[in-house]
Amino acid sequence: MDVLTLSIFNIIYSLAVLALVAIGLAAVFGLLGVMNMAHGEFVMLGAYSALLASQWSLPWPVGLVLAVIVSIFVGALMEKGLIRHLYQRPFDTLLATWGVAMLIRKSIEALFGREYQNVPQYLPGTLEIVGVDYPVYRLLLVVVIAVLMVCLYLWFRKSPASLKIRAMVDNPTLAQAVGINTKHVAFGTFLFGVSTAGLAGALIAPLVRVDPYMGLDYMLSSFFALVIGGLGSVEGVILGSSMISGFDQSLSSLFDKVVGYTGVLLLSIFFLWWKPNGIISQR
Repeated sequence: MDVLTLSIFNIIYSLAVLALVAIGLAAVFGLLGVMNMAHGEFVMLGAYSALLASQWSLPWPVGLVLAVIVSIFVGALMEKGLIRHLYQRPFDTLLATWGVAMLIRKSIEALFGREYQNVPQYLPGTLEIVGVDYPVYRLLLVVVIAVLMVCLYLWFRKSPASLKIRAMVDNPTLAQAVGINTKHVAFGTFLFGVSTAGLAGALIAPLVRVDPYMGLDYMLSSFFALVIGGLGSVEGVILGSSMISGFDQSLSSLFDKVVGYTGVLLLSIFFLWWKPNGIISQR
C-alpha cells in the first residue's frame, strides 16, 4: 500500500512539472504555430539561473526571478531577431529554433562545462502524508504549480489580453483590422512561453542534475503531452501531461526507464493516428 501511495505522489509530482513545462510550448506552438525546438533549453537556462543564485548565496525566490528575467531576455532576442520573420512557416521555425537550441547548449557548455551541477535543496526533509514520508520540496512544487495552473486557466478564460490572443489566432487579418497589434500580442505570447519554461527549470533545479543537455528530455515529454492533450488550451496540457506522466511512471516502476520512454512513444504514435489534433484542441 505504501508503494502504491508513493507511486501516486510521484505521478502527481511528474504531472505538475510536465504541465508547467508544456504550458509554454502549448502557447508558442498551439497559438503561434511556432515549433520551438529550443523550449527545453529555456528549462536548462532556468536551472542554471537557480544554480548561479545558489552559488552567489542569494535567496531562493531571487533564483526564480533571475530565471524568468534570463528567459525573457533570451526569448526577446530570439523572437525579434528570428521568429518574427518566420511566423506562418512552421518548418522554417523548427529548423531555426533547432539551431538556436544548439547555440544555447554550446554557450552554456563553454561557460559552465559539461559536468553535472547540483543546486542545494531549499527545503530538505520529508512530511508524512497518509502514512508515507514524502519530500517537502516536492509537495511545495505541486502546490505552487497547481495554483499557477488555476490562475492561468482563469486568466485565459476571462482576461481581455487572452481575448486578443484568441482573436489573433482565429483570424490575424481581422484582428489587425479592428486595431489589435498582432506583433505585440505574438511577442508577449512567445515571452510567456519561454518564461514559464525558465521558471520550471529553476523550480526543479534542486531535484535534478543540472547540465547543458538536460532540456532535451523535457522538450520531448512536453511535445508528447501536446500530441495527446491537444494544442492551445490549459485543459489539453493538463490532460496530456497526466497521461504521459502516469504512463511513464507506471511502466518505469514496473520495468525500467527505457520501457517507460518506449511506452510513451508508442502511446503518442497511437494518438497521432487516432486523434491527430489531440483530445482537446483549440486549433
